[in-house]
Amino acid sequence: MTQARYLEMCEQLGKEPNPEEMPPDINDLPEEVQQAIFIFNLLGDRVYPDIGFVGKDYTNLPILLELHGVEDKELVLEVLNFLDSRAIKKSSEQIKRERDKLKRKSSG
Repeated sequence: MTQARYLEMCEQLGKEPNPEEMPPDINDLPEEVQQAIFIFNLLGDRVYPDIGFVGKDYTNLPILLELHGVEDKELVLEVLNFLDSRAIKKSSEQIKRERDKLKRKSSG
């Protein structure tokens, strides 16, 4: 849920927004984390049939780090690796669900 969606929901319910319950906004994150998310979205995807998403293509990473003036490269790389591993896991879980669904259809 985004902050905007949370505020919209509170308005619809006639409820006063609680800052403790409000989801963080990307602007609440440290600059390096914001840079990492932005760069992550710029990197190309490596996707193969029957395997799915296998991670980001880091070929252009040095150029993107320089272009965006990243100073703390180590932190940005840690965030990129975290985001990449989560995206790979999500993709493999989705493919597994789809295969299981096809198996149930074909056997039933």
